Amino acid sequence: MATRRFELHRDTDHTGVSGTGVVAEGAQFGDGTVVLRWLGRYTSTVVWASLDDAMAVHGHDGATYVVWS
Repeated sequence: MATRRFELHRDTDHTGVSGTGVVAEGAQFGDGTVVLRWLGRYTSTVVWASLDDAMAVHGHDGATYVVWS
């Protein structure tokens, strides 16, 4: 699998921290590893073993969704 780019979108901000719209940019590498770059006021870059793992923490019960580039 080739490296694929994506964005995380949120329609509702349950925490009041991340905002709505595009909240992160990401890339998924051939082995499934995911890197997320959080946007907005509190930026950070995080590495996850998989997109499923990242979404388990940041999915906010379906309020966050992936849009592939």
